[in-house]
Amino acid sequence: MVRARRRFAPFLPPGPLFDVGDLVALIALAGALYLGVQVAMGTPAIVPGPEIRRDAWALSLYALFSLGRMLAAYLLSLTFSLLYARAAARRSLAGQILIPLLDVLQSVPILSFLPVVLLSLAAFLPSGVAAELAAIVLIFTSQAWNLTFSFYQSLQTIPGELDEAARTFRLSPWLRFRRLELPFAAPGLIWNTIMSWAGGWFFLIAAESYTVGGRDFRLLGLGTFLQEAAQAGDVQALLLGVGVLVGLIVLLDQLVWRPLLAWGERFQLEMVESQEPATSWFYNLLQRSRLLAGLQRRVFRPFLEWLDMRFSRPSRGVPEGGLPLLRRVAGYAMGGILAGGLLYGAIWAGGWLVSLPMTTWGEIALGILATLLRVTVAIGLSLLWTVPLGILIGTRPRLAALLQPVVQILASIPATALFPIFLLLLLRLPAGLQLASLLLLMTGSQWYLLFNVIAGASAIPQDLEFSTQLLGVRGWRRWRLLLLPGIFPYLVTGLITAGGGAWNASVVAEYVVFGGQKQSVTGLGALISLATEGGDYPLLLAATLTMIVTVVLLNRLFWRRLYRRAEEQYRMD
Repeated sequence: MVRARRRFAPFLPPGPLFDVGDLVALIALAGALYLGVQVAMGTPAIVPGPEIRRDAWALSLYALFSLGRMLAAYLLSLTFSLLYARAAARRSLAGQILIPLLDVLQSVPILSFLPVVLLSLAAFLPSGVAAELAAIVLIFTSQAWNLTFSFYQSLQTIPGELDEAARTFRLSPWLRFRRLELPFAAPGLIWNTIMSWAGGWFFLIAAESYTVGGRDFRLLGLGTFLQEAAQAGDVQALLLGVGVLVGLIVLLDQLVWRPLLAWGERFQLEMVESQEPATSWFYNLLQRSRLLAGLQRRVFRPFLEWLDMRFSRPSRGVPEGGLPLLRRVAGYAMGGILAGGLLYGAIWAGGWLVSLPMTTWGEIALGILATLLRVTVAIGLSLLWTVPLGILIGTRPRLAALLQPVVQILASIPATALFPIFLLLLLRLPAGLQLASLLLLMTGSQWYLLFNVIAGASAIPQDLEFSTQLLGVRGWRRWRLLLLPGIFPYLVTGLITAGGGAWNASVVAEYVVFGGQKQSVTGLGALISLATEGGDYPLLLAATLTMIVTVVLLNRLFWRRLYRRAEEQYRMD
């Protein structure tokens, strides 16, 4: 049953607001930014960019390029999430370091680091390779954190009887991962995978169409096609690009996401079979495929059996003499050099911070308050519609079959591509730019909430639904006793990632160039954009670190408490 206590724990979060891991991460980020700026000085002043064509043939090729970058970033994100979350969940000491560190990482506004990363890579690599790597890193940061939090939350809420059964059968770490942890986390991971791709599309334009002064790092892709069409005023090409993007999203929904959701039904934790399971015509076609059945019998199953035998063998352990002395010394030396370099950069970065006048710090403080207000309003407005709609979609598969593709399409269309249209409509209104920035913040956060609520609602066991119906629990009592407690762990995960997404989106929401004119509102994101454009690296460092510290403080004061409540009081036992 879903356990829920009526009394709340004290508001103060357990443990210190900032621990050693947080301080080390902040120092390392400050040092890395300073060293990156110094390396970036060696980048050529002028980097020629590619020619962007606006015809249909080029668009089809650009779509494949964008899809390849999204796939590479997702595979990197999934691998990172599985390894990182499992290490944090299975080892208490590692969890005390990795989860606070994850708070810091997911709060980093990557758009403020993108020019430094690009210029640093371009100092060593060809500009095209540097731009490709930077684009994949940017998309990775929009996909990885919600996957990691989702998998970690699932590992922390595995029912006690299943965990005890795994211990009784003495499953090896690999078999435990494959037979228990990954299947239990599959529904949340599938929905967060859809969300990760939607977040990746959101940052696609920024990742593919970045320029720094006379350095053109644009990549051939959907993002640059849409940007080029918008800047040229080519409405036909813009509509064609949006149409291809929507068509690609629909194809992914029918050929990938719907089959995954139908396949994920087998991992639902319930005592009775769902009356309305998710369906997919393509999944049914795959099940009847003789070719796929042959591959399953002759390739996939033997490969999984080989993996089970390979990774279930007892570890031979470390030789009696330990690791060779030379390898240990080399490892310590490399670690010392890296730490020394970051510390050197952090010291000089501290000099940057000290050199800033008090008026600049006053602008930063005002920017924090303004952006915090916008983020709070954006998440509050998003909650009003994402919770009821997510529960409807998650608990009614027939309705999900109709609405889920629509929701996925809307979530995947990058608002950054449509932002000029929003500005055109809203700038004529009083406080129009404020409304436009708030709207863009919502598009950068609301989908994290919706997809996590859908995942939580769909994971509620069917037998609990039947029990509430037999007991006559309806209306608000059903929401209070079943639905809200059932989705609570997923909702907390969505709120954490939505908050990080909103703070990151503020960098593009609070400062825009429209019609050749610069438009901005008061906020920390606007300060970061202004510092990036003007090459004011001390201000960029100060504003970036301030945003990171603010988000980490919010996580410590509020989200950590909710996460602990979700782990201890709202789990299927």
